[in-house]
Amino acid sequence: MKKNIIALALLIIASITTYAQDKKEYTAADYDKATKALSFNTGKLVYRYNVNPNWLTDGKFWYSVTVPGGTEFVLINPADGSRKTGSNKKSILPDDNNQATAAGRRRGGNDNISPDGKKKVFIKDWNLWMRDLDTKKETQLTTDGIKDFGYATDNAGWRHSDRPVMLWSNDSKKIATYKQDQRMVSDMYLVKTEVGAPELEAWKYPLPEDKEIIQIHRVIIEVDVPKIIPLKVPSDARRGSLSDDITSGSPFDDNEWNAEASKLFFVSTSRDHKIEKVRIADAVTGDVKDIFEEKLATQYESGQGTINNRFLDKSNEIIWYSERDDWGHLYLYDATTGKLNIKLPKAHLW
Repeated sequence: MKKNIIALALLIIASITTYAQDKKEYTAADYDKATKALSFNTGKLVYRYNVNPNWLTDGKFWYSVTVPGGTEFVLINPADGSRKTGSNKKSILPDDNNQATAAGRRRGGNDNISPDGKKKVFIKDWNLWMRDLDTKKETQLTTDGIKDFGYATDNAGWRHSDRPVMLWSNDSKKIATYKQDQRMVSDMYLVKTEVGAPELEAWKYPLPEDKEIIQIHRVIIEVDVPKIIPLKVPSDARRGSLSDDITSGSPFDDNEWNAEASKLFFVSTSRDHKIEKVRIADAVTGDVKDIFEEKLATQYESGQGTINNRFLDKSNEIIWYSERDDWGHLYLYDATTGKLNIKLPKAHLW
């Protein structure tokens, strides 16, 4: 036994000695050379990559790409394939569509501005409120929100904020959102280490020991009345098709209004991301129709960095992105029958 202990000690000493002899000391020049290969330095050397479409209410979309000498802005009309370019966004978008992206300005504050720019919605005491931007009048849209069971809250997960998670209809009369039930999950804590006293931050976060995760109860709210229309569907796990977060950059992931705001297209994602249920809700009655379902052995993702699914109300079809055959393809489904109309074999994205 003693001999074994001595042999083990000699082996450890030999290993440490060898590691010390082989270890290279890096200089400032080595680190500078490595930094030049990082993405923030190499990215500017590659042009016309990483295109993320921004869809407009009229069915067109625009994007920006890096080009030699700066940035190019492009407006595409999928209906006829036409393409318009410019040196800035204003040069390619008509005035009415420069209003169309008003919802994107919500990142600048803790509220969500309507597409017509006349009102904004915010969270106060676990409920939703609306302020008229002209008269400054405030209207309470919901009244039954309580702590850990509030409306449109975005306070679960590592990424969280005080902004409401919601999607305006194009006519600025309705919003799609949810009432979030966090009462059954654990508390997560983070201590910020800054100059002075540390700050404790707490939020709800499901841990492995929790049998249930946060659930969302989907609703549509008519803002002028106001009136709450619960969607007639069981509560969903707080999941998005692109990530674990309920929203990954958009106002409300996996939700899309039709032009008349009479229908709401949405996707329900299971806790393990293996089941996606594609649904369409009647915005007046709250009735929900299941269109089709996708099940995968691994997990589903709706795109690479952005969601590629679209609801085409005029043709009553759904463009659906899937990697079910290990490649990213676009599929065209009938929005009434749920049947696959066509797979676009030449449109694989990755």
